[in-house]
Amino acid sequence: MNPSDRLRDLCGTTIAKLADPGLRDRVHQVRVRLDAPLKIAVAGAVSSGKSTLVNALLGLPVAPVDAGECTRVVTQYEYGPDDGRVEVECEDGRTVVTRLAPGHRLPADLGVPIDLVRRVRVHLASEALRAITVVDTPGMNTTTVENERAARRMLFGTDQDDDHAQALIYVLRYVQAFDDTTLAEFRGLTEACGMTCVNTLAVLSQIDRRGDEDDPWPTARRLAVKAYADLRASVFDVVPVIGLLAETAGTGALGPAELDGLAALAALDAADLEFLLLDLDDLADSPDSPLAPEVARRLIRHLHRYGLRTAITHSAEDPEALRQTLLDKSGFGVGARTGTVAGGIAHFARRADQLKALAAITQLRRVSRAPAFGSDLAVLDGLAAELDETKPIAAGLHGLRIFAAVEAVARGQLVLAEDMQNELFQLARSDDPAEQLGVPAPEVPEAARRATERWRARAMIERGRVGGQRARDVLGVLEDLAAPPVLQTQAPIFLPVAPAPVDGDAVRRLLASPLVPAEDRQALAHLIAGADGAAQVGIAAGPPDVAAYAAALSARFRSLSHFLPFTADRRAAESVSDSYAHLAVTAVQKGSPHVG
Repeated sequence: MNPSDRLRDLCGTTIAKLADPGLRDRVHQVRVRLDAPLKIAVAGAVSSGKSTLVNALLGLPVAPVDAGECTRVVTQYEYGPDDGRVEVECEDGRTVVTRLAPGHRLPADLGVPIDLVRRVRVHLASEALRAITVVDTPGMNTTTVENERAARRMLFGTDQDDDHAQALIYVLRYVQAFDDTTLAEFRGLTEACGMTCVNTLAVLSQIDRRGDEDDPWPTARRLAVKAYADLRASVFDVVPVIGLLAETAGTGALGPAELDGLAALAALDAADLEFLLLDLDDLADSPDSPLAPEVARRLIRHLHRYGLRTAITHSAEDPEALRQTLLDKSGFGVGARTGTVAGGIAHFARRADQLKALAAITQLRRVSRAPAFGSDLAVLDGLAAELDETKPIAAGLHGLRIFAAVEAVARGQLVLAEDMQNELFQLARSDDPAEQLGVPAPEVPEAARRATERWRARAMIERGRVGGQRARDVLGVLEDLAAPPVLQTQAPIFLPVAPAPVDGDAVRRLLASPLVPAEDRQALAHLIAGADGAAQVGIAAGPPDVAAYAAALSARFRSLSHFLPFTADRRAAESVSDSYAHLAVTAVQKGSPHVG
């Protein structure tokens, strides 16, 4: 039984035993959140590009990017079949219902004085929101917080309950360097809000606004690497992005008039074009501009200078190709690319159950410390005991063991030499064993074995302390990586199993999805390239083993199809599952081994 299922059972038994209705309701809410989509908050300073990034995530221009009432409240975007429904939750408990304005935009007037608004909930019939809920938070002039309660209120709009985000994207304006004050404030904020390197992604936004570089990306990538070195104990990655381009591409903001305007600019003499782009005001106001002023201003608003240059260069492409180019140039990311916002979302999505379980453990531990009377005292004591680090629930979060060790380093509980710190942070940044260890795939077991020697020694030195437990966590991960593959016995000779029919488009779609784990992508590569049934499941064996592997893979992809948010991805996973099922049946029917 996984930790989430154990937590659901624990919540159920605890609710049944508690007499206090308030405590029962708090535990019930924890249980509900385990089944809800992962909640990701987007936070950052005023004018850092938060709402622009939210629009890129949603693929809709719904979050207001200009100063106004709606930028001063917490706005939660969640899945709902009534697309466009807006619920304004008030501090006095009332809920006022309104709707999005035309064009999927929040209305300028919420119908309630802004000071009375606790939270705005926007329902969108977006498949992506079946897996995650996105929370846009008010901009902050500073990340300094006085205490945990104020920080949670600032980020998540509530200090009355535990209904806060389980992951955080923190948007930082593109700067040359982080001073010590900025770093200290950021670390204080994340710690106060219960965020760690497990569930925090830092995003460098507006990287195209320096104005003195034709291509901002080399400098931006160097800054992201430096920022990660400074923040690596607090975030799992720091990624750069041009949020404006990501929003423009994701929301399809360029219409026919803008596309015609780009073509007109591309037709200009290179020197004339360069002159117009030196001062963007000239593009709208100069008599030499081929654009109508309103078209020029829309292009500037949606693209700015770097985006304009990129779009003009690729203006001959069809609209969909141009949109994809802008998305690529934004750095938002596609597929499972690491070092991008999309890669960060994939990281959250792959660990959604674990992150929700981690949040639930934190919330239940808080409940266990709540004031109680009579028999409820014993119930809460029993709840606390079940959440102990050594019990199956907490110990079962194997996928977060590396991050627990990183957090221990950040808190000073695990002291490591520089080389072992670097090794630990590299393990935390990827799901791929070769990338985790920095060696080619065939060398992974030996590299992991060598690393286990260092971590076993560290666990012995730290024995009896928190650092020792965290070092053993890392040791366990490395021992798993060092385990040699199961050797196939050479027993009887079997005739080959015919390959299963495969929908190549379905496989390629899943290979491009950031939500498909690395091990499943490896299985897909075998499936599409295998010349026979054994090769399609990645083994060298006869029908019995092929049948077993194929049946297991069929079940795995059938299960995966239930967690993918997009209908096309779910159908692709079902198609792959059917291919493996066909292969399993074929292998079973193949019969007895061939005696040669």
